[in-house]
Amino acid sequence: MPTPPTHASSPAPAGDDRNLVPIDENYPALSTEDRLALFWAKHSRSVIAVLVVVILAVLAKGGYDLYSAHREKAIVAGYAAATTDARLKAFADAYPAHPLSGIARLRLADTAYEAGHYADAHAAYTQAAGILGATPLGQRARLGAATALVLSGKATEGQAALKQIVAALAASKAVRAEAAYQLAELAAEAGQTEEATRLITQIESIDPAGQWTQRATLLRARLPAPAAPADASASAGDKKDAAPAVQFKAAP
Repeated sequence: MPTPPTHASSPAPAGDDRNLVPIDENYPALSTEDRLALFWAKHSRSVIAVLVVVILAVLAKGGYDLYSAHREKAIVAGYAAATTDARLKAFADAYPAHPLSGIARLRLADTAYEAGHYADAHAAYTQAAGILGATPLGQRARLGAATALVLSGKATEGQAALKQIVAALAASKAVRAEAAYQLAELAAEAGQTEEATRLITQIESIDPAGQWTQRATLLRARLPAPAAPADASASAGDKKDAAPAVQFKAAP
């Protein structure tokens, strides 16, 4: 039986005689789908990691916002329930930096001020001013602290604090005018009529239509009239017309 002829190599199957070229980012005829597939194969882990971080950040922010809203609701409820001085103090101690804590301190300061406990009032007003800052209530707390200083026997420190408020152009006109009025009253009580008059004029300049200008007008009416200066010419005339101490008789 004849042996079939053998060949050194089998012919390539029909259709496989083309040259195989690797497809990568350097291939000149890449389609959009090919580019996306290459990008995903190369960067899929980084993309997934970024997406996970973004999702976690969104979830964390949502959770924090939910927690903050719940906490804020609890703080407001706690402030509403603080109907006594003891509860107000406990609330303020529990939330020392919250604006409602500043309002609680301000209420405690007003109560101490009305009771004549000026040292306690000064401490509470100072705490309230530190929390409430430059807000209208914060400015009122600062004015209350200065007034309480004066009434607690520290007149020099209190007047210095009042002068700082008057000079604070960023403060409200009403607060500056009230501080100036208190200084004017102190000057009037000390018999410093010129200083009191100067402060009254300043009040009229700060807030011409305000209530403190009206009160300053009444204070001006209570001030003693300034002493009239001596009339130098009249004095000289009196001396000229006065009879000489020694008179000489006319010669016969």
